[in-house]
Amino acid sequence: MKAYKNDAGEIRLFRPEKNMARFNTSSARIALPTFDPEVLTGLIAKLVKLDERFIPNQKGYSLYLRPTMIGTQATLGVGPPGSALMFVIASPVGPYYPTGFKAISLEATDYAVRAWPGGVGDKKLGANYAPCIVPQLEAAKRGFHQNLWLFGKEEYVTEVGTMNMWVAMKNKETGQKELITAPIDGTILEGITRDSILSLAKEKLVPEGWKVVERQYTMFELDDAAKEGRLLEAFGSGTAAVVSPVRNISWKGKIVDCGLKPDQEAGEIAQSMKEWIERRQYGEEEHEWSYRV
Repeated sequence: MKAYKNDAGEIRLFRPEKNMARFNTSSARIALPTFDPEVLTGLIAKLVKLDERFIPNQKGYSLYLRPTMIGTQATLGVGPPGSALMFVIASPVGPYYPTGFKAISLEATDYAVRAWPGGVGDKKLGANYAPCIVPQLEAAKRGFHQNLWLFGKEEYVTEVGTMNMWVAMKNKETGQKELITAPIDGTILEGITRDSILSLAKEKLVPEGWKVVERQYTMFELDDAAKEGRLLEAFGSGTAAVVSPVRNISWKGKIVDCGLKPDQEAGEIAQSMKEWIERRQYGEEEHEWSYRV
């Protein structure tokens, strides 16, 4: 998660209770100890206060926080560790991508698998990151910012290497505008920013006639929507990037255009989501998601 400082010098964490819950679930999945969420949140708040001088106060900048736990028992074997170490990594950060809040390009990856039903793809574990490095490097060699993980012969869209994935498009049958993201089925991370966007979409987009959908969708479906002009925009979401617009996706040797005009860096929904979330992160809009240190 991140710590944010506004112009008034106020420091805030964003939805720490959700981060703590996911940390506990992830720890339990690999037989590491769990903890009292309120106690750890309080300790992190004290750390952030001590390290206040390292928190940038300009928009888009923050103190990145990575609570971490590792087993430390000095034996080799397959079993729960008898001891563990919890620590927090903290580092000032700016925009995740060098492009800043500008559209990125993705390469669809179908030759390797990031996660599978019944596995640990929905947990925040180091084991989920290491296998992603080579496909990410391969995508970068070909000029793409990230890879987009596909799953199964249907080529379901799951998530980007560092973000949950979203598409806004018109329904083929009804023409209704829909904001779509993959479901929580064990193959994607339960993103805190993802959950925030779902909530904001239901609060602000549904009254304007949008439909918010969590369902499986395929690259074939995206390609079809792009060809027919129904794919309005696509973007990723995550703690590091917050919201990152997507210009196009390389898939099966062709480029799938994601709806942005050549001189446009972000679609209306991505731009709005970024602004809505940042207002709550920096305390411009008082909200229960914002934890004041």
